[in-house]
Amino acid sequence: MQEPKKPRIYQVNSFLIYVSGALSMWGDRMWHFAISVFLIELYGRNLLLTAVFGLVVAGSVLLLGALIGDWVDRNPRNKVAHASLFIQNISVTVCSIVLMLVFSYKHWIEQIWDGWLTVVCYTVVIILADVANLASTALTIAIQRDWIVVITGYNRGHLAGMNATMRRIDQVTNILAPLAVGQVMTLASNVVGCGFILGWNLVSLIVEFFFLSRVYRIVPALSVKPPVVEEDQAYLILFSENTKSTNKKELKTILAFTCKDGWRAYYRQPVFLAGMGLAFLYTTVLGFDCITTGYAYTQGISGSLLSLLMGVSAITGLMGTVMFTRLRKTYGLVNTGIISSCLHLGCLLLCVSSVFAPGSPMDLSLLMPYITSNSSSELGGMAGQRQKHTYPLRGGSNQPLLPDRSSIHWTNNTVLFDNVPSGAAPESYISIILLFLGVITARIGLWSFDLTVTQLLQENICESERGVVNGVQSSMNYLMDLLHFIMVISAPQPQHFGILVIISVLFITTGHTMYFMYAHKTKRKHRLDT
Repeated sequence: MQEPKKPRIYQVNSFLIYVSGALSMWGDRMWHFAISVFLIELYGRNLLLTAVFGLVVAGSVLLLGALIGDWVDRNPRNKVAHASLFIQNISVTVCSIVLMLVFSYKHWIEQIWDGWLTVVCYTVVIILADVANLASTALTIAIQRDWIVVITGYNRGHLAGMNATMRRIDQVTNILAPLAVGQVMTLASNVVGCGFILGWNLVSLIVEFFFLSRVYRIVPALSVKPPVVEEDQAYLILFSENTKSTNKKELKTILAFTCKDGWRAYYRQPVFLAGMGLAFLYTTVLGFDCITTGYAYTQGISGSLLSLLMGVSAITGLMGTVMFTRLRKTYGLVNTGIISSCLHLGCLLLCVSSVFAPGSPMDLSLLMPYITSNSSSELGGMAGQRQKHTYPLRGGSNQPLLPDRSSIHWTNNTVLFDNVPSGAAPESYISIILLFLGVITARIGLWSFDLTVTQLLQENICESERGVVNGVQSSMNYLMDLLHFIMVISAPQPQHFGILVIISVLFITTGHTMYFMYAHKTKRKHRLDT
C-alpha cells in the first residue's frame, strides 16, 4: 500500500527538526571526541582521566536515567527542550573556557595549593562534561522519542522515515565531526580547539532554540500533554503541596520512589523484551570502538586502513537505515525486526569463525591464574607450536589492547596510535579479514534492528510514560555497555580477544532471542484478537 503524501507543514517541521538535530549531533560528536583528547593531554598522555570520565558518565545515566525521563514526562515539552538545550550548551561552553585557562596557564596552576588547584580543575571539567551529557540525554529523549511522534501525527510511515533520517544524520556526523575538530586541534592547538567548540555551541544554542520554538508554535499538539498517571498519585500530590517543608531524607525517599516506579513502568511495557534485547546488544567488542580498533592495531593493521574500514562501516550503517524503511513498508515492523536480527546474527558468525581461523592469536593458556615453573617450560614448547598460526608482537606478547601512554589520535570511538610499534605481519590475514568482514556487514542488520526497536518503543509506550521508560532504556544501555568494558579489563591481552568475541556473540544472541520471544507473543496476541 502506498504511503500517503506528506503535507507541506510536515515537511517544514521535519526539516527544522533535521537541522536542529544535525547541529546538536555535530556538537555532541565534536565534544565527545575532544574531551577525551583534552583529558589525555592534561594528565600526561595517560588514559586515567578518560577512564574516570567514562565511568562517571555511564554511572550518572545508569542512576539518573529514570529521573531524567520522569522530568521529561512531568513538564511542558517546550520547557524541557529549552532547558535541556540551554544546560547542555552552557555546560560545554563553561567547560571549554576552563580547559582554555588550564591549557594556557597549566604550569602556573600546578604550583598553587601544592597542585590541588589542578585536581579541582580536573574535577570541574569532568562534572561539567557529565552535566552536559545528562542534558543531552534529556534532549534526545524529548525530541527523538516524543516530539517526532507527535509531529508525524502518529503516522507509522512518516515516523519510520524521520527515525531513519535522524539515524543517517547521526552516522554522517559520527565520522565528519571528529575529523573536523581534530584538524583544528592538529593544525592550531588545543586552546584553539576549545575556542572552536565554544563558538559552535553558542551559535548552535541560538539556532536550535529558534528552530525548536518555531516547531512548537506550528504544531499545536506539542502543547497538549496528558497528565502522568501513577499508582501513588496521592503521595506525589502531597509531596508537591509540602515541597517547602520537605527535608533531605524525604527528598531521597521521593527520588528513590521515582526510580523504582520508572523501572516498574519499564518492566510492564508490552515492548519490554524488545527493549531488553536492544540493551543486550551493547555488551560487545564487535564494533568500531577503541577496543576493537586497538586489537586490530596490535595485529599489524595500519591506522590508514582502520580509517578506511571505519568509513566503509558507516556506509553499511546507512544501508541498514535504507533497508529498515523498505522492509517495514513490505513486511511490517515486527517482521522487520526478525529479518534484521537474523541478518545481524548471520554476519557475526564470520566473527566467531575468525577466532579459530589461521592468524588468530587466541591462546587459552594465558587465562590460567597460576602456572608452575615446570609446567611453564612444557607449555612453552606447545605455545611455540601454536605460533605457526600467530606472529610476534613487538613489545612483548602481553602487550595490552590499549597502551597506557602513547601519542594518540582519536577519531571519536576509534583510537589510532603513533610511535607505538604494531605487530609484525602475520603468516595469515584470514582471521582479521573474517573479523572485520563480520563487523562491517553486521552493521546493516544492527542499525535496522535498532530502528525497529526504537519505533516499537515510540508506538507502544503511552504518551505519559514516554520519557521515564526511555530514560530507563538509556540506563539499561549504559549498564550493558559497562559490562563490555569490564570484560576487557578482565581479559586485556590480544590473545584473549577471541574469548571476548565469543562472549559478545552470546550476549547478542540472548538479546535477539528476547526479541524473538516478543515477536512470538505479539503475533499470537494478534491472531487471538482477530
